[in-house]
Amino acid sequence: MFKKLLGRFSNDMAIDLGTANTLVLIKGQGISINEPSVVAIQYDKHGQEHILAVGQEAKDMVGKTPGNIKAIRPMKDGVIADFNVTEMMIRYFIEKSHKRKSFFSPRIIICVPYGLTQVERKAVKESALNAGARYVYLIEEPMAAAIGAGLPIKDPNGNLVVDIGGGTTEIGVISLGGLVLSKSIRIAGDKLDASIANYIKQKFNLLVGDRVAEELKIKIGTAVPLEEDLVTVVRGRDSVEGSLTSIEVNSEHLREAMKEPIREIGEALKSVLEETPPDLAGDIVENGIVLTGGGALIRGLDKYLSDLVKLPVYIAEDPLLAVARGTGKALEEIDILQQTSYED
Repeated sequence: MFKKLLGRFSNDMAIDLGTANTLVLIKGQGISINEPSVVAIQYDKHGQEHILAVGQEAKDMVGKTPGNIKAIRPMKDGVIADFNVTEMMIRYFIEKSHKRKSFFSPRIIICVPYGLTQVERKAVKESALNAGARYVYLIEEPMAAAIGAGLPIKDPNGNLVVDIGGGTTEIGVISLGGLVLSKSIRIAGDKLDASIANYIKQKFNLLVGDRVAEELKIKIGTAVPLEEDLVTVVRGRDSVEGSLTSIEVNSEHLREAMKEPIREIGEALKSVLEETPPDLAGDIVENGIVLTGGGALIRGLDKYLSDLVKLPVYIAEDPLLAVARGTGKALEEIDILQQTSYED
């Protein structure tokens, strides 16, 4: 009875706890937070931790902090790498979203990568419970992406979604409200950024951080050759001489830099298609493949994958928000929530 009473005063929440960004939706209100999954921790003279900043403000500090401050990304490859900092981050986002006393505990549904171990699922759930949640449900990313992309998941019809996030790429075949087949690989936005930084170091002897690499990916990155190359200037430190310098890079450099991780994403998609039951495979030939996540915005990635698997590939409307909106819709519609989430 007490928990039901609390429920009247709390706003249930959906959280897309991503490696790169965390999005929070309040039931009936839509997205309230969309910020990087970064926490800046300051250590006092006694070694005690204090939160200095969370989200965009913390991300702006990455690579620029003095010794007593650390900017930490607590999620790595789609899972919790730092339990305590993740709990701090979730608590901060809950309180910021509610703008009220944490006494009123919300029910929360959290989106997680497909194939997490029981230990990893428990870690996600306990982080949210310790941060003030009343109940915690988990929904797998391919299902959330399909819901957010507007696919008819309840129909007896096969649909295939590829969600390329920051830490993982999730591929799922969905029919009758369930995941028939799914695959999760830890190759996504972060690996693309690392490949870009490594390529620039090897080709130009220039040291750049992940943040600069990500900016290059967004600005001139491409999965296929372009009719006219995009060009930009990159500033960094020469790895041989140690001096600060700048170079000019183009979209063909970026295509070469990202070639291997993009190839691995394509191979993962091929392997899922090869394992798909024949009847559902026929549906996918007719319906095509839907791309979601930030990786869907890489120029020409839809064409690259389409040419590879010889099937039509479409980019979902507003792919960056598809998983978060799908998680929020599952919260809004309790029948979807019960079918697609699970409690550990």
